[in-house]
Amino acid sequence: MSAHEHALADHRPDAGPNHGAEEPHGTLREYVIGFLLSVVLTAIPFWLVMGDVTWSKQTIAFVIMGFAAVQMVVHMVYFLHMTPRSEDGWTLTSLVFTLILVVITLAGSLWVMYHLDTNMMPQHEASQPL
Repeated sequence: MSAHEHALADHRPDAGPNHGAEEPHGTLREYVIGFLLSVVLTAIPFWLVMGDVTWSKQTIAFVIMGFAAVQMVVHMVYFLHMTPRSEDGWTLTSLVFTLILVVITLAGSLWVMYHLDTNMMPQHEASQPL
């Protein structure tokens, strides 16, 4: 759209605040790729839980959390179209800022709870004779 067409579009009564902004839309190919990745990233953890996997429960839990994190990224990229190019990168920037705050909050909370648990005074038994 040329500068003259933009000027004419500004005088249209139906021109909203984002009248010239084109939202990035995915193609059918991108949606199919996202769907197939989501199915695979769901099927593997399902197999880990339902199959006779000889790993420890903690290892399986960490692997499942890893697959969940990858699947969140797949959903954000293929279905929510969150890329550095969308909205001049502000969507991705706000997501990264939110993730940093969540990690700081969770890590701080776990650190405080761990140290409270290890540094608490031992409890006295009520059945001890005086």
